[in-house]
Amino acid sequence: MKITDVQAIYLRLPQVKEQCDSGQDALIVRIETDAGITGIGEVDSAPLAVKGLIEGPYSNSITCGLGRLLLGEDPFRTEYLWEKMYRHNIYAGRRGIAIHAMSGIDMALWDIKGKALGEPIWRLLGGGFHKRMRVYASSLFGNTPEETGERARRFAGRGFTAVKFGWDPMGQDERLDIALVREARRGLGDGPDLLIDAGLVWDAKTAIQRARAFQQFGIFWLEEPLQPDDYEGYRKLSEATDVRIAAGEEESERRGFVDLMDRGRIDVAQVDLTRAGGFTEAMKIASLAADRGLPVVNHGFTTYINVAAALHFLNSAPNSLILEFVSEEETTLRDQITRQRFVARDGYLDIPCEPGLGIDLDEEAVSRFRVA
Repeated sequence: MKITDVQAIYLRLPQVKEQCDSGQDALIVRIETDAGITGIGEVDSAPLAVKGLIEGPYSNSITCGLGRLLLGEDPFRTEYLWEKMYRHNIYAGRRGIAIHAMSGIDMALWDIKGKALGEPIWRLLGGGFHKRMRVYASSLFGNTPEETGERARRFAGRGFTAVKFGWDPMGQDERLDIALVREARRGLGDGPDLLIDAGLVWDAKTAIQRARAFQQFGIFWLEEPLQPDDYEGYRKLSEATDVRIAAGEEESERRGFVDLMDRGRIDVAQVDLTRAGGFTEAMKIASLAADRGLPVVNHGFTTYINVAAALHFLNSAPNSLILEFVSEEETTLRDQITRQRFVARDGYLDIPCEPGLGIDLDEEAVSRFRVA
């Protein structure tokens, strides 16, 4: 089997709100083979920049469009192709956006491999640790503490055992920060776990103050309160509080996670398969975390392609903890571009058993939202 085509497809809603919701557009990777088997992947990044990295021409031996590198190659050679893409993009590809582009390609290659062999990706990765995966409902904060509390009540009423709120308007002042968490807890009641995503808004001392203030509400973790590269700040925060500190969605390969774990002393490693190098690199990150006694979780605020990939990944890691699941956001692509839907029951999602990712594009929806 040989790769015959690599496509980067940019999808976008007609109207995009100015808010931290990466489900409003999407970059889909589609890889075709001479055997008639097609694989799909996703990249959560700057979509048109990723498209350029994938579809760009040959420039020199260490700067080359990723799609060109794959033509004629065997899609089963996932480790080899990951290294080929990395080494032929040393100038642009050591971290960041080029690794993002590689992530979607790697995901599509594993989808092809699973479809060709008639097996789900988690089985090819040697997994099988779960029959279903506990999820947390992931939501932005409401515009006010009261609106946040109402959202929390709705999630609790739908049977979720864990709920996360994040980003704006947190970070404006101490009183509002505490009120947002207080009303979230009040809306959930005493049973469900409450997770808080601060959205990169504080320095270390402020984060320590907030972590201590939030302890009275029994939060499950505090996510990304600091800038991604503030490893010394993360270390100070982790050592100053009993609250779990989670981070990693900005990291684009294993070395960044090593810095977060060893220098930043985080408690939970958050791996986004659409940014961190796809399955090939994510499994290495999970092993590095396991060596340090740390759990891994996914990050995903985009489409159901990412959800499917996360289920396969977490089912293949013995140190997996819980899955992020965005199930209630308005004006989003996440549940419109695939034929399959994911529905949480009693706070859990079933593990896919279909070949590959177990999810297919809705081609009519792709045509409707396609920009480039």
